Amino acid sequence: HVQLVESGGGSVQAGGSLRLSCAASGYTYSSYCMGWFRQAPGKEREGVAAIDSDGAPTYADSVKGRFTISRDNANKSTVYLQMNSLTIDDTGVYYCAACGTAYQGQGTQVTVS
Repeated sequence: HVQLVESGGGSVQAGGSLRLSCAASGYTYSSYCMGWFRQAPGKEREGVAAIDSDGAPTYADSVKGRFTISRDNANKSTVYLQMNSLTIDDTGVYYCAACGTAYQGQGTQVTVS
């Protein structure tokens, strides 16, 4: 049974930081690219960042220089998203997903005011 469970969301003032985590289980996590995407009310879903199985990251232009994606190298079953210099436009529900699959978590709310 595949599970992706996000945590770490919350409310923060503009300019603040949050760190999201996504714990994966039930599949060969280390073989997959992992990514974060977000969904804001009235906006299209947006891919935020991804990290391949070797640890190489990619970012959306909107978050470059502010967000950092990483994965646990010890057991490679957790992926993180460090979000700094948050703006109101970063508000939304953040989901982690295994790239190219239907596996995704339930989402965690991030609210920047």
